Amino acid sequence: MLASRIPSILPELDYEEALEVTKIYSVSGNLKEEGLAKYRPFRNPHHTSSNISLIGGGRNLAPGEISLSHNGVLFLDEMLEFKKSVLEVLRQPLEDKVVKISRANGNITYPANFMLVGATNPCPCGFYASNTKVCTCTDHEKKLYLSKLSGPLLDRIDIFSFVTSLKYEEFNKKDKSESSAAIKERIISAREIQKSRYKNDKICCNSQMTEKQIIKYCKLDSQSNNLLKVVYTKYNLSNRAYNRLLKLSRTIADLNGRENIQNSDVIEAVQYRKFINENIV
Repeated sequence: MLASRIPSILPELDYEEALEVTKIYSVSGNLKEEGLAKYRPFRNPHHTSSNISLIGGGRNLAPGEISLSHNGVLFLDEMLEFKKSVLEVLRQPLEDKVVKISRANGNITYPANFMLVGATNPCPCGFYASNTKVCTCTDHEKKLYLSKLSGPLLDRIDIFSFVTSLKYEEFNKKDKSESSAAIKERIISAREIQKSRYKNDKICCNSQMTEKQIIKYCKLDSQSNNLLKVVYTKYNLSNRAYNRLLKLSRTIADLNGRENIQNSDVIEAVQYRKFINENIV
């Protein structure tokens, strides 16, 4: 449910984005309405999907789910039920934002700038670290299950959120929560800040920053720098994971309307790197 609501809080497609989405859906034969696409794509392939259905290809070198999610959301429900080989094909598109398909009948490159959202149980029985039931899985079973998410793939994910079971009182409470419209306004404001910041850099948002741009726009004070140094050393983070922490800190600061990254932004970003309520990756 949370994943399907993400498009409702994202900014509307601009003309260039709408044109790109329309082209991909036209080539794939999935264009259902005349004119430019109006909404960001939301794709939800089944966990039995093959490499080709995700990456694209076949006789006609058609775009796959990754390209059909361009400028939108690719949601993998029960992510660890996908074959490991299928999950591994996500690595290159997440890094390069394009899909390169090479077959005997030709070569083609499709755009693939999508938001990956995955949901999974933490173990085969589903109750590891649960506050309601006792996990019945052995350590070996849990390790084998989680090993489908390789280190390089985990490196390419920005945010991890461990969701515990809700008590009846929490599930059935009548309190009003923040609306999607209010969240969307805040996101649009942050995007405008980023567009203004990068107007001379040929990018439009924090996720697109290169290493040089990270150094330029993600400057930390001594307290924040010391915190990241401790986290980097203690958890043996990769350079990619470290850079993603900086980008995430920059985004949190933007959402809070702050020009400079503060220590609280870094602390929040570190919390979002906790995988399965335990390890920082």
